[in-house]
Amino acid sequence: MPVAVHVLGLSVFALGTSEFMLSGLLPPIARDMDVTIPQAGLLISAFAIGMVVGAPLLAVATLRLPRRTTLIALISLFGLGQVAGALAPSYELLFASRIVSALACAGFWAVGAAVAIAMVDKDQRARAMAVMIGGLSIANVLGVPAGAFLGENLGWRSAFWSVGAASAVALAGILALIPDIPRPAVRPTLARELRIYRDRQVWLSIGVTALAAGGVFCAFSYLSPLLTDVAGLDAGWVPWVLALFGIGALVGTTIGGRIADAHLFGVMLWGITASTVFLLALALFASSAVAAVGLSFLIGVSAFATAPALNARMFNVAGAAPTLAGATTTAAFNLGNTGGPWLGGAVIDAGRGFAATAWAGAAMTVTAIALGAIALRLHTRDPQPPTRLIASSAPRPAAPDPDTAGSDTADPATADADPAAPATTAPAAH
Repeated sequence: MPVAVHVLGLSVFALGTSEFMLSGLLPPIARDMDVTIPQAGLLISAFAIGMVVGAPLLAVATLRLPRRTTLIALISLFGLGQVAGALAPSYELLFASRIVSALACAGFWAVGAAVAIAMVDKDQRARAMAVMIGGLSIANVLGVPAGAFLGENLGWRSAFWSVGAASAVALAGILALIPDIPRPAVRPTLARELRIYRDRQVWLSIGVTALAAGGVFCAFSYLSPLLTDVAGLDAGWVPWVLALFGIGALVGTTIGGRIADAHLFGVMLWGITASTVFLLALALFASSAVAAVGLSFLIGVSAFATAPALNARMFNVAGAAPTLAGATTTAAFNLGNTGGPWLGGAVIDAGRGFAATAWAGAAMTVTAIALGAIALRLHTRDPQPPTRLIASSAPRPAAPDPDTAGSDTADPATADADPAAPATTAPAAH
């Protein structure tokens, strides 16, 4: 695996830390900016909104630009956004800095994935993407709790300065190690790729992904005040619990990535069901510190175990448009990351308390299960819709499975698996 791919993983570590670290910084930011915790939670939504808008737009806008130059510009813009956040004198300017950072983050994901795949052989593409996704997982294990630790001991602005420094290191690595990537011989056209949005399975996939992610982040975004104000833990425990969630995310990504190819719908539906059960348990037992800590780990496992299946499903139904397939998945995840914290904040503002965010999150995941069941039913009727092509540099029809071709008894939970479309084709947490 080229060292340059690991440089992209380091870059994703900085991006992921910035995206998720506010979960442990909401109380100090709220105090310093003189806003409520739900208002501070909207900073998470602001980043997610930037990702939702930026992923498809920048994926298309940068098609004809040199990849290396685009990566340099985007990581530089992202780093400047962190500096702006660290220096922000008001809530409004901090909000704006989050949107700018998110736009750069979304573009970097879209271009970085294409660069990583271009630097390796076809049989190493999944490994290359796994390195990038690993940067996001490590951000949840180390970066997010480290940000919470810095926020508690040195002030929340120190966390922004640290991410800015990590961005500078990533920029140096890109300048030194990322080669010039030749432009593809056949360039995708926007008109052709936009046709995927005529497929109802694409919209079902977007809905399932957004609701599954939103349900988890409805509760996770307010995990810090839940742990301190409801479970009664000292604030010093928060970084450790966030690290435990990150470890769960790493475990879940590993499990889901290994079995999603063979059991795509099974992993997707059962994983979201597990998240629903854990969220309901958190709502019921939030006052127990032991239960809250243990469930934080389990929610991390279940939420990230579904991510490979959710990504693979989008590429299966939208593989005819590889440029927009990954960007659409990123947008869908962040649509959930926008709506989840907003709904959680609304529940808190209504006087329901921090534990009620888990009830609201469970309602979102139940809806995701319903949409997933509809998608499975439609899939069994028409297992190979016209848009199902392998997501590669030269899209081609999916090869029939010799073990199930012509059989009417294939397991519907595994019918959508495709060995040529790995579950890690697109960023798993995005």
